[in-house]
Amino acid sequence: MGFAQPYWLILLAIIPVVAWRAWQAARSRSGMRFSTTASAMSVGPSLRTRLRFVPALLRVAGLTLAIIAMARPQDRNVIRERFAEGVDIIMVLDTSTSMRAEDFRPNRFEAAKAVGANFINGRTSDRVGLVVFAANAYTQAPLTLDYAFLQQMLAEVEVGVIEDGTAIGTALAMAVNRLKDTEAKSKVIILLTDGQNNRGELSPETAAEVARTLGVRIYAIGVGQHGEAPFVVDHPFAGRQRRMVPVEIDEEMLQAVADMTGGQYFRATNNRALADIYDQIGELERTKIEERSYLDFEEKYVSFLFPGLLFLFLDVLFSTTLFRRFP
Repeated sequence: MGFAQPYWLILLAIIPVVAWRAWQAARSRSGMRFSTTASAMSVGPSLRTRLRFVPALLRVAGLTLAIIAMARPQDRNVIRERFAEGVDIIMVLDTSTSMRAEDFRPNRFEAAKAVGANFINGRTSDRVGLVVFAANAYTQAPLTLDYAFLQQMLAEVEVGVIEDGTAIGTALAMAVNRLKDTEAKSKVIILLTDGQNNRGELSPETAAEVARTLGVRIYAIGVGQHGEAPFVVDHPFAGRQRRMVPVEIDEEMLQAVADMTGGQYFRATNNRALADIYDQIGELERTKIEERSYLDFEEKYVSFLFPGLLFLFLDVLFSTTLFRRFP
């Protein structure tokens, strides 16, 4: 509840003064003179005497309610309508064995999963899906608003489950297929890879052409330091060994795929850079939210005014009749 004209409430400050004066008047001992009051001393106070404070209470209550009524109390009901225009996003994650390179902490693959999980946490009204690939591509999770389920599916992805290789074109085609029939105005693929397309029958450029035709933007991310990166291999006789392997990212192809669809290409060389890239993509593909507010007022002053006037009327009535004092 609020007040349309709250400045009237300042008058409530005079209520204690009115109450004090009324109490003093009710307690005053003025009366008529008698030659003796000995016979009346044994008689206790009557009910009328005990209730002599009633007019004062009615006056105070009436004035209080009248002042509150002048401040126009109102019930305010705020109705908000939110219209969210979500984005449909397919995250395409490379799970080839080269993603175990340790130029990221703890390695490229785990860093990509952690940053991807944070990206999902930042979504509100966007549907997000997950495609994983190596020599083949698979849908790990379809487009969904159930982010908890999506996080679980992302956590279960591992390197080495799919036959080794890098089928970027096949993965993009599968992601485009997941987006082709959706009604979202904005459709996005986030491709993360550290290699070159060396498997599959479909080239990344062909998949990008299809994506452009369907209005799908591709943001491509190449992960890996420049030059060489440390990589742990399991030698059959010498055991686990750390070797330096060349970083071979087909940046020209990734740039072309992104440009063809109106997206962008990014190169991430460490964990912080990868997180910043996802933040940039999140800003570029923000959900459009429109909010409308409707404010409904219901006047409540009548609930205070009429009782207040009734109390003041009863005050006048009782003061001039039942509780009238002489002189």
